[in-house]
Amino acid sequence: MIDINTSENRILIVDDEESLRLTFKMFLTKEGYGPVDAAATFEEAIALIDQHIYDLIISDIVLEGNSGIDLLRYLKESGADCPVVMVTGYPNIESASEAVRLGAFDYLSKPVKKEGLLRVSRMALQQYALWKEKEKLQEDKERYRQYLETIFRSVRDAIITVDSQLRIVEMNDTALSWTKDMPEVAIGAHISSIPGACGKICAKDAEKVITEKVEVHEHRIECEIDNSKSRVLQINAAPLENKSGEFHGVVLLLRDMTQVENMQQRGKRTTFHRLIGVSRPMQTVYTLIENVGQVDTSVLITGESGTGKELVAEALHIESPRHDMPLIKVDCTAIPENLLESELFGHMKGSFTGADRDRQGRIIQADGGTLFLDEIGDISQLMQLRLLRFLQERTFYPVGRDKPVTVDVRVIAATNANLKQKVEEGIFREDLYFRLRVIDIPLPPLRDRNGDLPLLANHFISRFSKRIGHTITGISDQATELLCSFSWPGNVRELEHVIERACVLCKGPTITSEHLPAEIFNHKPGLPVRNTYMSQTKQESQPPISSASFPEQTEPENERIVRVLRQTAGNKAMAARILGFDRSTLYRKMRSYNIDILPTP
Repeated sequence: MIDINTSENRILIVDDEESLRLTFKMFLTKEGYGPVDAAATFEEAIALIDQHIYDLIISDIVLEGNSGIDLLRYLKESGADCPVVMVTGYPNIESASEAVRLGAFDYLSKPVKKEGLLRVSRMALQQYALWKEKEKLQEDKERYRQYLETIFRSVRDAIITVDSQLRIVEMNDTALSWTKDMPEVAIGAHISSIPGACGKICAKDAEKVITEKVEVHEHRIECEIDNSKSRVLQINAAPLENKSGEFHGVVLLLRDMTQVENMQQRGKRTTFHRLIGVSRPMQTVYTLIENVGQVDTSVLITGESGTGKELVAEALHIESPRHDMPLIKVDCTAIPENLLESELFGHMKGSFTGADRDRQGRIIQADGGTLFLDEIGDISQLMQLRLLRFLQERTFYPVGRDKPVTVDVRVIAATNANLKQKVEEGIFREDLYFRLRVIDIPLPPLRDRNGDLPLLANHFISRFSKRIGHTITGISDQATELLCSFSWPGNVRELEHVIERACVLCKGPTITSEHLPAEIFNHKPGLPVRNTYMSQTKQESQPPISSASFPEQTEPENERIVRVLRQTAGNKAMAARILGFDRSTLYRKMRSYNIDILPTP
């Protein structure tokens, strides 16, 4: 039997005898149920039902001017679905059958004993909880089915699923478009009904998958589709299995490589919203954002610090139907753990010390729009549970409030941590991980983005030269070569700081090698890199800290953090850049090592 939380069950007692109302209320309250409301008349009961959502109603069948049957009839017409227990002193077959027909859960005869009242109440609430759980599971199942169908339809490759008899089960929009002039290719037809070499290869690959239960990768064949000239198709086949590993058929994916090559020949995008890059990994990111942006589902953005996860969240919001509504950003590591719950869910005045007024949380502010949770991998187990409940039910309770709030919010999360590893270690909830990771967008590190660095460098030069009021027209080939040979442990953010420093130091129109930090100027490809860059913009009066001032890599991390904080006189932003951390990562490590916060000069 399902467990119920008695303190979260609202009950209404309807009886014109005050002594019975008070007695029933006392019995239920002492048992832990609540809140328990009471009404003396039919009209009072209707007013309360219109104001609140009840989990159980206990009503006398005889009310002044009306009856409990009238109340049952009103509940049925209004769509209320909570269980109703009828109470009467004169039971008869007619009233009982009418009450059951209108949906009454049970029938109690007066005098009602405490044990009988509590037993029937417990059974009614347990059945109601089971019904609600079933409804929620059905809603979740339907929602995921719609998500998958939307994704299935939106993919630009042709997707065909076949059963173990090689009969076509389903085709996405692209496959239907390709075969619209082929009446022989339809649901229920054999996969070999696709004309020419394409059908033969698909049938052969699908048969191999069915026989050996393995994926078959990448045939490239020339064939005619859509009554057009010959195209090159890439065909992949994989088993179609459920979570239990039960085999249901084969998924065939057909990609038009001619179209891909034509797109590449027409030229790649160099920018997409605020993202910049021409490399193949970034083209993949752009395509993912375009496809996923329109699908109203949770997205998890993963990647190292400084790769641009926040920019991807912004692009997803702009691409979504919610683009006219707010995008609310929350850095989960920048907010102290004891305030994060209030910051997200809001609080009521007086709910804790210092809560001198009601405050809307970030979730309410994002209603109708998008909520971006950065560094989600660092929240506590308690916050993970609260966030999971919110993602499941789209309702939450502000701190200090017992009435739920319902919102319509799309959640995008980001992390530089390996959440899968954290799940295996028991640090991060597996159910929350899968709730967040409906769609995963991995961001490549800068070192894997071949050809993007010159574009990014020139973009930052343009931005910072305008900011400092000094015209800088470019960067020398030698300086560009040094930048391209560096491995960039701090990714795009580190490059941004390096270019900012170079713009400050540059007095002419061109950035040269001498304007770059020592660890980049002296770096030799293949050697380990320590991100020791420190911007000169805010510390020109301080002596520079070169890479030579750092001990060997064997130095314990906590001692290295303390030493760098002392060298920077407690300037945590500067220390984070030297250590190669994001600032929020530095704060987190300081807390984990119990390092006192040093004063900023």
